[in-house]
Amino acid sequence: MTDESAIRELQQTWFRATMEGDSATIKTLMTDDIVFLSPGRPPFGKAEFMDSFEAMKDQVAMTCRGEYEEVIVTGDLAYARARLDVHVTPKNGGKPMDLSGYTLSVFKRNPNGPWQLCRDANLIAPVSN
Repeated sequence: MTDESAIRELQQTWFRATMEGDSATIKTLMTDDIVFLSPGRPPFGKAEFMDSFEAMKDQVAMTCRGEYEEVIVTGDLAYARARLDVHVTPKNGGKPMDLSGYTLSVFKRNPNGPWQLCRDANLIAPVSN
């Protein structure tokens, strides 16, 4: 498998784990020093992300679609630009929401071989209907 293929597979694994609420898998796909960037809030790390994921998976069901439009690999670092579409359905019967937009992700090759997400700038936002 090429590095680019491995990074693309990581994205699909992330989508599956998100849709299944599989926090154990999500944890393995990111470095311990990961930094997430999103509009309207300061950068945050793995612990805060996992706390949010745990709370969210009991409250909503999500469908994730998207793909990397560009993957650039240079040595043990890589970056990728993606377009994502996410459909969020509250489990309490609330109004579903669609989000769409772009991300810019940075990956680091783990010393044991697999690629892991180490920085992520997520610019998805609610879609106006």
